[in-house]
Amino acid sequence: MTEERGVEPPGGSRGVAPLGQQGQGPVTEERGVEPSGVPGVVPRASTAECPSKLASVIDTTAVEICDLVKRYGHTTAVDGLSLRAGRGAVTAVLGPNGAGKTTTIEICEGYRRPDAGRVTVLGLDPVADARALHPRVGVMLQSGGIPPAVRPGEYLGVLARFHAHPLDPVWLLDRLGLTASARTPVRRLSGGQQQRVSLAAAVIGRPELVFLDEPTSGLDPQARHATWDLITGLRASGASVILTTHHMDEAEHLADHVAIVDHGKLVAEGTPAELTGTAGQVRFRAEPGLDIEGLLAALPVGSAAKESPAGHYLVEVHNRVDPRLVAAVTAWCAEHGVLAQELRIESRTLEDVFLELTGRELRS
Repeated sequence: MTEERGVEPPGGSRGVAPLGQQGQGPVTEERGVEPSGVPGVVPRASTAECPSKLASVIDTTAVEICDLVKRYGHTTAVDGLSLRAGRGAVTAVLGPNGAGKTTTIEICEGYRRPDAGRVTVLGLDPVADARALHPRVGVMLQSGGIPPAVRPGEYLGVLARFHAHPLDPVWLLDRLGLTASARTPVRRLSGGQQQRVSLAAAVIGRPELVFLDEPTSGLDPQARHATWDLITGLRASGASVILTTHHMDEAEHLADHVAIVDHGKLVAEGTPAELTGTAGQVRFRAEPGLDIEGLLAALPVGSAAKESPAGHYLVEVHNRVDPRLVAAVTAWCAEHGVLAQELRIESRTLEDVFLELTGRELRS
């Protein structure tokens, strides 16, 4: 199923504005901008269970999702999903296309209403309490949401006036490499530049909580790392960040907590270290079709071996790779006249875990 937002740009006639697109109204007092930080709330530890009363989690949880269900006709996009994102932390929500990530985030942002279950954002209902949440929450849409004719510098300047203590638009443009494009209409910017404008719009009000839907999609390496630095700065200042991404290395680098979603259900969660465990790997390339059973017989007890994709070999053990395992692999290759190329020792990655849990088949 293709998930679509149908989001109007700011100023559209959508009704109650979603979170992050309204502020407190223009302010005239001096802003006291501090370019180097994005103050938020004091980080606190999150708890593990889905609570029955809001009062028990207001101080520790940024987003609480309990038994969430959302259907589109006969298709169930979100099927009893429960997860929690702690305050002052980066939570990455991962999943294949059509897994229900975007629908879940849209419900948290107030764009959609759930069919069943409960969602709280900073202890409040994202629809019923939208007015109270607007100045506290920033939203970066997956695409769209910014009028195509506006110029980034002017747009951020207007948004800044809707917040009591915004970031300096000039500093933010410079931080995201947009200074030279400040007077260029958004429609003439590249896809990556438009992404960065959306990110700037989401954080300019110094929000306590930021939703970032695939924030580095289409970015070049330099812009991607600048975005990572900004997200790290948000967390350091005490803000909470909920992000979706298809880049597993991004989730490993940024996230304090990872939730993997598939078919609308939570299939795994934990810190990146908890999900990847201590498994060690030896990888190498060689001609396709090697005798995997023969290789496995030569390895220490408890080892596993496979070829995936063709010509790429993986040997995995439950603990760290030791010299005995490396010697066994290279000795078997030498005995069978196999030249092992690009042999390297690695740890199990988040991408390995993701593919094990969600499969390798393509999703439409």
